[in-house]
Amino acid sequence: MSIASTLLPHAAFELALPDLGGWRAGNTGTAGVWQFDSGLPGRHVMISALVHGNELCGAWALLGLLEAGVRPRQGRLTLAFCNLEAFDRFDPANHDASRLVEEDLNRQWLDARMDEGGSLERRRAAALRPFVAAADWLLDLHSMHEPSAPLLLTGIQLRNLALARILRTPEHVVVDAGHQDGVRMRDYGRFGELGDNGTHSLLVECGFHGDPASRVVAQDICSRFLVAAGALDMTTAARLLPGWLQPDAPRQWVLEVTGPVVATSANFRFAAPYTGLELIADAGTVIGWNDEVPVTTPYDDCVLVMPSTRQARAGVTVVRFARRRVL
Repeated sequence: MSIASTLLPHAAFELALPDLGGWRAGNTGTAGVWQFDSGLPGRHVMISALVHGNELCGAWALLGLLEAGVRPRQGRLTLAFCNLEAFDRFDPANHDASRLVEEDLNRQWLDARMDEGGSLERRRAAALRPFVAAADWLLDLHSMHEPSAPLLLTGIQLRNLALARILRTPEHVVVDAGHQDGVRMRDYGRFGELGDNGTHSLLVECGFHGDPASRVVAQDICSRFLVAAGALDMTTAARLLPGWLQPDAPRQWVLEVTGPVVATSANFRFAAPYTGLELIADAGTVIGWNDEVPVTTPYDDCVLVMPSTRQARAGVTVVRFARRRVL
């Protein structure tokens, strides 16, 4: 049983490649990073895309914001195309190959790793770090390996869960503590602190990488986020971004992640073609094998979050177990 809407698998990568043109240069001295200052007091709001080079929906959304001439009515707005070198390698016939160049950019957000340098992604994270560190609100736009309903990842901070309720979309909100193999951008610095410190950071998985609907999700959540942050008012958002705002989710589920399944090698395999949000009724159900060791659900009514073996290797999370409740 799945708590997701019915989804058709995508046999081909159908989302077109955006032409960033002159927009990839930025206006900050850091390639791909744009910043606009209203001159008035207010939050520093940041939206990031292309943390992974094959996740095009966020690039389409940022391109749309730039082309529409969006400017903050107060505070500052930063828009960042993050892993441009991975994006430049994009091939729709082999899109996974352009996820990264050397390392996953979304696992490098520890100062020690960035200071150490070495890989292209660590150096790029270091270049982006001043903008992330200065931001008060961060929206990080992603997409998924498999066809699945969109997910909003809040981390374990209650302030982010409260923001998810204000945004009223998407339907599925994931409360998780991150990954064993590194720290994500949305958990860096002040964003990772518990308690209400005035920051908010959300990561949105907008759907399958190659689904044109992922672009619609990215645009919708951008418009909602900018209004919630006070960077735009609703009237201006509707005028500059016509058609971006979609209907609210009919309800929102909280998926509280209780633990990951981490591959011991590239040989991990699932027991069925899971795509995500499957609700497994009985504890002890075998959902896969980790080097032939059975992996079973730890409790009744267990939800599978983002199952995928496309990047499977030792130390990589291949699925997360979660309990669900209504937000």
